[in-house]
Amino acid sequence: MALFSKDKLVQTDQHWERSVLEKVALASVNEQKRSRRWSIFFKLLFVAYIVVITGLTMSPLGDGPSMSKGPHTAVVDIRGIIMSGAEANADSIIESMQNAVNDPNTKGLILRINTPGGSPVQSSYIYKAIVDIRKNNPDIPVHAVVEDLCASGGYYIASAVDKIYVNESSIVGSIGVVMNGFGFTEAMKTLGVERRLYTAGAHKGFLDPFSDVNSNEKAHVQSMLNDIHQEFIQAVKDGRGERLKDNPDLFTGLVWAGVESVQLGLTDGIGNVQSVAKNEIGEEKIVDFTAEQPFIEKLAKSMGAATANFVSNLSTMSSHQVF
Repeated sequence: MALFSKDKLVQTDQHWERSVLEKVALASVNEQKRSRRWSIFFKLLFVAYIVVITGLTMSPLGDGPSMSKGPHTAVVDIRGIIMSGAEANADSIIESMQNAVNDPNTKGLILRINTPGGSPVQSSYIYKAIVDIRKNNPDIPVHAVVEDLCASGGYYIASAVDKIYVNESSIVGSIGVVMNGFGFTEAMKTLGVERRLYTAGAHKGFLDPFSDVNSNEKAHVQSMLNDIHQEFIQAVKDGRGERLKDNPDLFTGLVWAGVESVQLGLTDGIGNVQSVAKNEIGEEKIVDFTAEQPFIEKLAKSMGAATANFVSNLSTMSSHQVF
């Protein structure tokens, strides 16, 4: 009887081992199946990613509609900081405006502006392009509609149009030029840090924040800023003419709310895109001609601009001049 129990126990142990091995084998097979399914999923996902990226890369820079249907008011957006490589860059904006006025159905052009300003060079390019467009297309009125902000380079651009319209709460002005930076000379003395700067050219390091300010270099920079400021002022006077009121603060860099900007002659009235299209241009249909960059190109340019700016700041630690 004891022997029988022992044999039964051996059989039971063998059955249990076989059961465990079968479960392990089955789990291994299931794991392999799951691994293959996930592998196929990620491969398909990678292929889809490549297809999308390739499509975005090969897609051309949007130029807006080449030919619209029926009479309309064209709109071109100027948004964000005005600078080369940014969304609001001169090449893209000028191309968009040119596409708009080249459309035979365009009855008027509105620049929809929301910008704090930016590069004086890019702003000047756009300003001159607007002057040329108005000269070559006298039958197409060009107006600006300000949303939240039209400051510095943004106002430089706006001053070239026929009329500027704002919201009561829009911020307008900042007719001035700024160049800023930091000085760490006293901090270096406190920390006992020695500055070692090597240059070829007596004034090559004049913007170095770790060196003392040189009075001659400071005067040179101030003279340069004054020259740029005078160009800005002259452009505004040429564009706005006698509409500008005689106010000593007009060109000091101050900003004003929409209603006061109208009183000062900086702008012409209260309005939005729809009201200007209807009341000034006489065509309520709106067609947006703002050139859109493909996402991948916009991302690449943004990353490139950010990297270049970071490297420049590391190498020179200098400030830059902007409107």
